[in-house]
Amino acid sequence: MIRKAVLPVAGFGTRCLPASKAIPKEMITIVDRPVIQYVVEEAIAAGIRDIVFVTSSNKGAIENHFDTHAELEASLEAKGKHDLLASLRAIVPDDVNIISIRQGEPLGLGHAILCARPIIGDDEPFAVLLPDVLVDNSDNPRSDLAGMLEAYDQHATAQLMVEEVDWAQVEKYGIVAPAGDVPAPSRSADLVGMVEKPPRDQAPSNLAVIGRYALPGAIFPILEQTSPGAGGEIQLTDAIESLREQQGVQAYRMRGTTYDCGQPLGYLEATLAYARRHPQWGDGFKALLARYHEES
Repeated sequence: MIRKAVLPVAGFGTRCLPASKAIPKEMITIVDRPVIQYVVEEAIAAGIRDIVFVTSSNKGAIENHFDTHAELEASLEAKGKHDLLASLRAIVPDDVNIISIRQGEPLGLGHAILCARPIIGDDEPFAVLLPDVLVDNSDNPRSDLAGMLEAYDQHATAQLMVEEVDWAQVEKYGIVAPAGDVPAPSRSADLVGMVEKPPRDQAPSNLAVIGRYALPGAIFPILEQTSPGAGGEIQLTDAIESLREQQGVQAYRMRGTTYDCGQPLGYLEATLAYARRHPQWGDGFKALLARYHEES
C-alpha cells in the first residue's frame, strides 16, 4: 500500500487575496480548523503515514500548525483544559511523520512534486493531494482516496481521481479521455489521453481531474526531463501524459463531493457543508441559517 503523500503548498494563493496576503491560503479555516488539516486527515485516514509538505519561505505557519507547541500544551494542561489539549495532540498521530522540503522557485506543480524526490525516491509509489480541494466522503462507507490507493495496488498503474462535471464547465478543468466507457463510481478505466481546459465541443468526456493522484516513483525522472510548458512552468499534466505513453495511466472515478477552496466561494460552500454537520456547532449553525433565511 502507498504510505507516502506529497502536498504542494508553496503557491501564493492569489485567488484568495487579500485573505492570503499574510497567511497561507491553506491556513484559512473551515469552521474550526484550517483547510490543510482536513486534507491531512483525509490522507491519514487512507493509510498515509509520511506526509511531505513542499513549502516556500512564507509558509512557516503550516509547519508550525503540525508541530508541537510545548508552551501552549503546558498552559492548557495547567488550566485543566483537557479536551482542547487532546484536540491539539490529535492533529498528528504518533505514527505519522510530517516532513517539509522547500521549493526555492515557483516553477509549477510538476516542479513542486519533483522537489519531493529526495524523500520519496524513484522506486516507491506515492500519493499527491492538492490542498485547494476538499473531498467530502461523509455519505460514503469509505473515502475516495482509500479507494484510489487500493486501485493502484490492484492494477499497479498510476491513478488520477476524476469526477463528472457539467458539460458546460469542462473548459475549466483538465479532462480525461477514457479508452472505453466511462468508469462506474469507485472504478478505474484506462486512459488514451488528457486535454487541458478543452472547449465543450472538443472535450472527450466530462470527467475532470480534481487534485488527487497515485503515482509511481518513475514519474520523477520523467518530471526531470519535462520541458517547461504553459507559463514557463513544469506541468505535472505533461509528465503524466509521458507516463501514460510509457506504462499507462488510469482514471479513478470518485463518489464524494469536492469543494474548491482555492477561491472564496469554494471556501464558503465548504463552510456551509461542514458546519451543518459539525458535532458541536452544527445545530447552532443551522439555526443561524434558518434565521437569515427568514430575514431575506
